Amino acid sequence: MKTNKLFAKAIALADLLSYQDDAVVSQEVLKKSTGTITLFAFDKGQGLSEHTAPFDATVYIVDGKARITIAGKPLMVKKGDLVIMPANKPHSLKAVGKFKMMLIMIRA
Repeated sequence: MKTNKLFAKAIALADLLSYQDDAVVSQEVLKKSTGTITLFAFDKGQGLSEHTAPFDATVYIVDGKARITIAGKPLMVKKGDLVIMPANKPHSLKAVGKFKMMLIMIRA
């Protein structure tokens, strides 16, 4: 889906992306030189391995539950939670059940 088709509309985030068995699915919602917004859908047990980012990342939990680990500290997150992951700190994610999140990356 082209992101410009989403402009100036009310969007049900949970409906933009479907779960797929044994997979992580992503869709870029907005891409600008200053940052991106990406929606992810994780099947149960799927995740992202530990990595770092050069700038802060904000995650909004759209659906389900997951464990996000930031600099060795595990956080259990659920629908409606917001997490800010600091730049240059290692972080990873594992879906406890089916799980959707919106990732907002703003370049500083």
